[in-house]
Formats: sequence, structure tokens, C-alpha cells
Amino acid sequence: MAWCQEGQQRSHFFPKKNIRDRLIFCRKYSEWTAEDWGKVIFSDEAPFRLFGASGKRLVQRRKGERYHQSCVMPTVKHPDTIHVWGCFSSKGVGSLTILPKNTAMNKEWYQNTLQQQLLPTTQQQFGEEQCIFQHDGAPCHKAKVITKWLGDQNVEILGPWPGNSPDLNPIENLWSILHKY
Repeated sequence: MAWCQEGQQRSHFFPKKNIRDRLIFCRKYSEWTAEDWGKVIFSDEAPFRLFGASGKRLVQRRKGERYHQSCVMPTVKHPDTIHVWGCFSSKGVGSLTILPKNTAMNKEWYQNTLQQQLLPTTQQQFGEEQCIFQHDGAPCHKAKVITKWLGDQNVEILGPWPGNSPDLNPIENLWSILHKY
């Protein structure tokens, strides 16, 4: 029998500004219905290791099973990591895109990702119906050129998104599931 431990729970330190911003955000959207949230397309980027899993793995084994295949976790010293952008809404998941190796996640890459991934996903999921796009406050998301481009595309933004608030974004639950595999 094998079992795993993913690591200890951690909590963020929230400066007063972050607490205030989270409270403002929550009050602003506290009256929203499930139908309102159903119009939101959530997005984020996440890193994924290509070999092995992150975190500590504990294995229970019986006497004589020390080197049994089910009790051994292969590892590599420096596994490659990829960064993935994705989105989803109540209508389904969008496509994923991988940040090319040795490429910075910058405003040019982000605008291209929005053009190639977000717009087709919103068209497929919402058609002519207006939806609301959520992205966090990463520097490339807040760049003036991105804000202007989103405005030119008539993309409505959910926000302002409070800083250091991944717990408010339901896409984190999808990333958590994908990290297990």
C-alpha cells in the first residue's frame, strides 16, 4: 500500500493594502449569481515539471519490499519545467499553450497568447454573447499595450483583481489536478 504526502499547508502574509483590495473585490462581486459567474473566463499560468513530482513523497512498504517497483520513486536532479497558460469557464476548458523554452513571459508573448488562445476560446464558448475575462496582476497582464489591445478587442475585464490572490481564482483547482498527473 502506497500513500503520498503533498507537503504542509502554507498561508500568505497579506499586507494591509492586499487585505483592503481583497475586501473591496469581494464586496464588489458579493451579489453576483451563478449566472453572472458563468460569464467569466478564468485564466492563469502555471509551471509543470516534466519528470517527477514536486513535494515530498512518503511510501509505506511491508518487510521485504524495500526495492519493490511500487515502493521506489525515480528522480532526476534538475527536472525540466515548462510554463503553461490556460483558461476555462463554466462552458468548458480552453486550449493550453506552452511558453517556449528560454522565452520570457512578457507582454509580446502574452498578447500573442490572448490572440491565438483566448479569442478563439471565447468565440467557441460564448459566440456573440459577452463574456468577462479574468487575469491576475502579473506585470505582463497589466502592461498598457495589453490593456489597450483588450479594449480594442472589446474584452471586458473582471477586476480589479487583488494582488496575491490565487485562492480567488478557480483555475488553481484545475492546476492542482493536473499537477497530480
